[in-house]
Amino acid sequence: MPSDSPLLAACQECGMVSRVPSLLEDQVASCPRCGNSLVTRIKGCHSKVFAYGLAALILQGVSCFFPFMAIDVEGISQQVALIDVLIVFFYFNKAALASLLLLTIIFLPAFYLMGLMILFAMAWYSATSQQYLGDSTWVKRLFRFVFCVEPWLLVDIFFIGALVSIIKMASLSDISIGIAFWTYFVFALLVVKCSRMADRHWLCTYLFSPISTADVQPGDSHLTGNHLVCHLCGQINPATDGNVDKVPHCQRCHFRLYPYNPGQSIRLTTAVLMTSLIFYFPANLYPMMYTTSFGDSDGSTIMDGVILLWKLGSYPVALVILTASIILPLTKMLILIHLLWSQRRREEEVSKVVLERLKLYRFIEVIGRWSMIDVFVVAILAALVQFGELMRVTPGRAVFYFALVVIFTLLSTRFFDPRILWENIPCTQDNGHMTSKGCLRFDQKAEL
Repeated sequence: MPSDSPLLAACQECGMVSRVPSLLEDQVASCPRCGNSLVTRIKGCHSKVFAYGLAALILQGVSCFFPFMAIDVEGISQQVALIDVLIVFFYFNKAALASLLLLTIIFLPAFYLMGLMILFAMAWYSATSQQYLGDSTWVKRLFRFVFCVEPWLLVDIFFIGALVSIIKMASLSDISIGIAFWTYFVFALLVVKCSRMADRHWLCTYLFSPISTADVQPGDSHLTGNHLVCHLCGQINPATDGNVDKVPHCQRCHFRLYPYNPGQSIRLTTAVLMTSLIFYFPANLYPMMYTTSFGDSDGSTIMDGVILLWKLGSYPVALVILTASIILPLTKMLILIHLLWSQRRREEEVSKVVLERLKLYRFIEVIGRWSMIDVFVVAILAALVQFGELMRVTPGRAVFYFALVVIFTLLSTRFFDPRILWENIPCTQDNGHMTSKGCLRFDQKAEL
């Protein structure tokens, strides 16, 4: 089934093409230029994906309809389910936010898990039956959908938001945790585990027919202009008649291909980044939520909530909110501005400086999603604390702006092409990882 020709892999972060020899299970091939993981072999990935995915779907169903948490204020109790939390913004004329929560917490994770199980089941059947099932149009569409929505799954961040909400309300009222809270906790862990068990290289090898890389050689890069790399499946697509503009879609998964265009990447990143920076100010100046107590309503900004939690002695929660809602978005924007500005200077670079900038890029890729914690905290409190004039929490205008800040900063990171950082560094330059052209280093991984 797998092709006997040597496997070539192009690094998504520095653009260098390397030859990947056969890997043992639980072994990683990393780019010799920048250290980015090129291929990861996971033992029994198909069975693990199916087991974790099926268990996660069952627990998600339990989490949606059983009690999530309850609150008691002056002898009056209020109980909510997970669905109540996710649709609460509909009741406050914030349909866009409610739709965002439903998509990222319920629908997209469910469709992602089902699609992933279907793809790995088909790949396993292809491996045993010696035929490729992924060449049909609907399978390619399913593959593109599954791996396009993967970065937008926020189930783990929602659970952290639920923890913050509990700690935030524990000093003001009695909070009880329902069975759905614990099932959702396990569900979030299983979703993360399932995504990490998804060996994309194994999946593509057995699901799709092999594609020739033609004259592409180890040591080539995005600057040689003889190929385009699919950012979804990693396939190297040779240029047609030496022109990369004639290769609009990946030959393997049919995902849209984009020729290397540093100017366009910088312009798009700058535009989206400036948009997020504009929304950052109303997100911090307008009230994040309003709290009504005995008829008196009081609005609080993000910083007001941090100060209140600090005064109440909830120092860890105050630090979490401060970090996730104020420090992380601002840090991410400042790092992107630094990366964009460093490219405008066009100075002669050394690989050590470029690697430091690449580490900054990887850092903002990891932290981007965690700023959604405050939006989830407001949703949980608005669904839970509804006791009329006695006590009531309603979302403020800042919630919408803050969600836009998170979305646009995520998009700005995706629009930024890290290969721009390597324009002045030749592929044959020794950067501490390479020993020769096209050579790889290996990292033995433990069982994930």
